[in-house]
Amino acid sequence: MKIIAMIPARFEASRFPGKLMKDLAGKPVIVRTYEATKSSNLFDEVYVVTDNAIIFNEIIKRGGKAIMSTKTHESGSDRIAEAVEKLDVDIVVNVQGDEPFSQTDSLFNLLNVFKSDKNKQIDIASLMLEIKEEDEISNPNNVKVVTDENNFAMYFSRSPIPYPREKSPAIYFKHIGIYAFRKEALLKFTTLPINRLEATEKLENLRFLANGLKVKMVETSQLAIGIDTPEDLEKANLIFKKTNQ
Repeated sequence: MKIIAMIPARFEASRFPGKLMKDLAGKPVIVRTYEATKSSNLFDEVYVVTDNAIIFNEIIKRGGKAIMSTKTHESGSDRIAEAVEKLDVDIVVNVQGDEPFSQTDSLFNLLNVFKSDKNKQIDIASLMLEIKEEDEISNPNNVKVVTDENNFAMYFSRSPIPYPREKSPAIYFKHIGIYAFRKEALLKFTTLPINRLEATEKLENLRFLANGLKVKMVETSQLAIGIDTPEDLEKANLIFKKTNQ
């Protein structure tokens, strides 16, 4: 089974323009993400996939592997699908470019579900993290997921789900946006139209469910540290400083 990691990388970002090229402990954020993914030793290959020459050239000059997109894409999944279409690969992992801290344990567990899936019932695997704080549960930027008894996703929502009608205790899981796709499921996804649920919630993972793709959720306790603001970058620099003293 050949497994690769793809890191989609756009230069523009509405909240923090150019964030992937900002300095993080002496190297650009995207380089730190690439190196962390590579050092996990879980992948046969790691690529950055971008539409930006600055990012492309930065990865190449540091000895990394990068692919230039030839089309305009709405999502990272679409960008990755174009890049893998002609590659000989079984599993493709979408690693977020603005999350420079390795989640080796979580990625290992994510990939394991495919290795034990002899009948190929799983199309996509992703991560979920239990959340307990009320502000985390009610925050629409935290996507919640509910699963069946076998941990297959039933629904994703920005709203708190499930709803505790009679004040019975509810368990809430936050979706962590790292996806592992079978190649054929990824290519199928890009041919499917946006449906009303995805359009309403602005969540591309609802397109998977609406079209019968099976999404296996893997629980993790490892919180991803993303860089969405200048303040996040400051925190990330402090983490690097502490862990490398």
